[in-house]
Amino acid sequence: MEFSASQIALIIKGTVEGNPNATVRSFSKIEEAVAGHLAFLANPKYEDFLYTTGASVIIINESLELKQPVTATLIRVPDAYSAFATLLQTYEQIMEQKMVGIQEPSFVSKNASLGENVFVGAFSYIGENVKLGKNVKVYPHCFLGNNVVVGDNCILHPGVKIYHDCIVGNKVIIHAGTVLGGDGFGFAPQPDGSYKKVPQIGNVIVEDEVEIGSNSCIDRATMGSTIIHKGAKLDNLIQIAHNVEIGNYTVIAAQTGVSGSTKVGNRVMIGGQVGIVGHITIADGSRINAQSGVSKSLKVPDSVVTGSPAFDYTSTLRSQAIFRSLPEMEKRIAELEQLIKQLMAEKASI
Repeated sequence: MEFSASQIALIIKGTVEGNPNATVRSFSKIEEAVAGHLAFLANPKYEDFLYTTGASVIIINESLELKQPVTATLIRVPDAYSAFATLLQTYEQIMEQKMVGIQEPSFVSKNASLGENVFVGAFSYIGENVKLGKNVKVYPHCFLGNNVVVGDNCILHPGVKIYHDCIVGNKVIIHAGTVLGGDGFGFAPQPDGSYKKVPQIGNVIVEDEVEIGSNSCIDRATMGSTIIHKGAKLDNLIQIAHNVEIGNYTVIAAQTGVSGSTKVGNRVMIGGQVGIVGHITIADGSRINAQSGVSKSLKVPDSVVTGSPAFDYTSTLRSQAIFRSLPEMEKRIAELEQLIKQLMAEKASI
């Protein structure tokens, strides 16, 4: 598809500098772009490429002052990165609008309810009483169990599995291989040392505008619901255990695990490979650095923790500084001990 600079500016509410009729057919990084490509510049360290790139159109920040002439047509916006994201979303929506209908072979239950402009890819399974909203895209090899509800404008990428009774809100994106509603890890120890499975009869609720990365697992609740609240963003390879709640607009990086019944607040930022124990609370606005182990509740909003066990970030930095100095401190202590011995010996001889 081909777009002019003026059309792009209209979409992202920008101002054109140069030829408004300049056209682009594809997207590229600014350092690799050629004629007919659109690029953007948000990071100042890439500014030198602005003057050498072959791109036909470039989105830049309003505040950027040019150091030399530019051959490309520029579109100035308040935030180039956000504007470029908006443009890509618009492009993606245009492409996805072309995908409508049910591919064969696939199975769609007779009593399933499918909204307007739904797409179901080949080898997918849509169970009994499933409800799909408008413009839902179900890519191939997906499984939706009985009574699953999926809201409007959702995208389920290939191989997504949603077990029975789970509920997905509007504008949710779930990437390939993710499982919603698998059994929580519940086993009762028996006198003979074996374990008795505790049935997991709850569900998973994913609220509006959530995005979940590939190969993540969101376990169903033992009773009640495991809930991912509005606007949360989960990376790939994340484990969310039974009865966990993830707050509004919280972001979680890859390989993090949250144990059962923990409540994570709103706008929390969790780095990669973090482990969080069960039955605790994480206060709103908390930031947990990568590879931290959180073993108790974080009760102070907007606090920053690191390490395992995780504690205050500033205190940890001081401790690390002391730890690095330990060899020198050991040497000085040995010298002081030797000096004390000499002084004691001299005192005894008087």
